[in-house]
Amino acid sequence: MKEELQNLIEKYEERILGQSLNLKLLLSAILADGHVLLEGVPGTGKTQMVKTLAGLLGGRFNRIQFTPDLLPSDITGSTIYNMKDSTFETIKGPVFTNILLADEINRTPAKTQAALLEAMEEKQVTIQGETYQLSEVFFVVATQNPIEFEGTYPLPEAQQDRFLFKLYIDFPSFEEEKNVLHQVIENKNGSGPLSAIMNMEEFIALKEEISRVTVGDNVMDYIMRIVRKTREAESIRFGASTRAAISIGRAAKSWAYLSGRDYVTPDDVKMVSKPSLRHRIQLSPHIELEGASVDQIIEELVGSVPVPR
Repeated sequence: MKEELQNLIEKYEERILGQSLNLKLLLSAILADGHVLLEGVPGTGKTQMVKTLAGLLGGRFNRIQFTPDLLPSDITGSTIYNMKDSTFETIKGPVFTNILLADEINRTPAKTQAALLEAMEEKQVTIQGETYQLSEVFFVVATQNPIEFEGTYPLPEAQQDRFLFKLYIDFPSFEEEKNVLHQVIENKNGSGPLSAIMNMEEFIALKEEISRVTVGDNVMDYIMRIVRKTREAESIRFGASTRAAISIGRAAKSWAYLSGRDYVTPDDVKMVSKPSLRHRIQLSPHIELEGASVDQIIEELVGSVPVPR
C-alpha cells in the first residue's frame, strides 16, 4: 500500500508542477477525512490539482461553479413529480460524489453556501425531509479568489471552521513556471488519459492504517498548548476552537504517515499548524493596522510554545 501511495505522489507531482508542498497537504487532508479551502488567483491550477487527485484515486469527481443565482437544490438535489408514474422522484445533486470541487464558493449567498454544511460535517444530505448518506470517501475542495471581492459573499466563520486546511496557491518559481510553459507548448504535460493508482477500497484501507498512527501524550499537550495560546495572545482577537485542535491532530497523523512514520512528532504538528489555523483565528485590529499577516502571527505563536522532548 505504501508503494502505491509513493507512486501516487510521484504521478501527482509529474502532472502538477511547482506545488509539491500543497499537493502533499491536499493529500494529507483527504487522508485525514477533512476538507480544504484553496485560495489563489485564477490560472494557478487549482481545478487541475483537484481533478488530478480524483483521477489518481479512481474516485468520482464533480465540479460546481458557484454563482449568485445558484440554489441549495442545485447542490444537494431535489424531488420532482413524475407524471408518467404519478410518483415523486428524487434527483440527487452533484454533492453525491467522492471529490467535490466547489469553485469560487464565495460567489454565492450564505443560504446556498450552507447547503454544504451538513454534507461536510455529517456526510449526509437532507432532501425534502428525507436523509441520504454520502459516500464514505467524501472530500470537498472549495476555491476562492483573494483579489476580486465585488459581488462576493465572505464565508461565515462557522463554515470556514468546517475546513481542515486553508491553502494558499501561489505562483511557481521562474524555472517551474517555464517548465510548465514548455511542457504545455510542446504537448508534453501528460494531459492524456489518467490511470488510477488505487481504487476507493484501497484508499479506505489506507485511511484505516493512518488511524493506527500513534500520538503521544506529550505531543497532544503540545497541540493543546498551541491552540490555547491562540486564545491568550494579545495579537489575536478570536482564538481557535476545539475543532482546530482535533484538526491539527488528525492532519499531523496523515503527515506523519506520508513521511514514513507510524507516530507523530512535534515537527509534524508544526508543519500542519499554519494551514489548520490561518482560517480559524482573527487578528486584533491594531495588529492588522500594523500590516502583520495571519501566517506571521501563527509562526511567532508556534515558535513561542516549548517543544516537547
